[in-house]
Amino acid sequence: MMSGGYTSIDNQKVSGSVPAVSDSGRVAVQFADSGLQTFPPSGVQGKISGGTLPPSDADDSFSRPAGGSSSGFDEPQASGWLHKFTVAAYKPYFDVDTTDVLDRLKESLYPFRGTFTEKTATNPDLYGPFWICTTLIFVAASIGTFVTYVAHKLRDKEWNYDINLVTWSAGVFYGYVTVVPLVLYVILKYFSAPSGLVQLFCLYGYSLFIFIPALCLSVVPLEIFRWIIAAVAGFMSATFVALNLKAHITSAGERWVLIVAGIFLLQLGLAVVLKLYLFTVSV
Repeated sequence: MMSGGYTSIDNQKVSGSVPAVSDSGRVAVQFADSGLQTFPPSGVQGKISGGTLPPSDADDSFSRPAGGSSSGFDEPQASGWLHKFTVAAYKPYFDVDTTDVLDRLKESLYPFRGTFTEKTATNPDLYGPFWICTTLIFVAASIGTFVTYVAHKLRDKEWNYDINLVTWSAGVFYGYVTVVPLVLYVILKYFSAPSGLVQLFCLYGYSLFIFIPALCLSVVPLEIFRWIIAAVAGFMSATFVALNLKAHITSAGERWVLIVAGIFLLQLGLAVVLKLYLFTVSV
């Protein structure tokens, strides 16, 4: 039939059509619980609550090493004495921040307190001693070179750079801060007053910090002034080491006085050696 220019087709007469279902016959369908989880999950996953986790089949080649370790920064753990030859064995001794290092540097400038070993007893570090010795090597080489250069030019003499100054400084500072604590460690253990080896390395390393400003002041072209600077730096360094070890060494019996005196004189001897070879300008 036609209505307004359009043809109306009775769907009841068209073959293949689906008859409309009356509302009275509507059937309610219920779905069984399929065990699906909500996204993102609401449970606590590790340290992040409610975090979004990747699917279980995600590529974790960047977060897991080839050996199957759970962390890319994990290293194989060696057992027994072999552990001492791994990097992981020395990581705790470099676990310090700038604030810790600055506080220990300031403590070394007040030698009469004698509280350095107490403050570093639970966390001695090797980071500070390493960089103090390294800085001393380059400061000694640069300051020594500059002073000798100026002295030669003022007297109109030919000047040649001495590369042995760097190697000599490296041998003195690295050797002193390594050998002396080792020998002292053996001595204290012999007298039944053992001390931590790393703590001795830490103490002797920070005791050399005073020589950095002393070397910088040695540019003043006055021999008597250089002797005063070397003597003051040596006295402060020796007092710093002796007073910090005194409380510990007193348990060694009557010989503790000799041990402390030997430590004090050895540190003064280092200052004399530095004065003769680094604070003195030979033209």
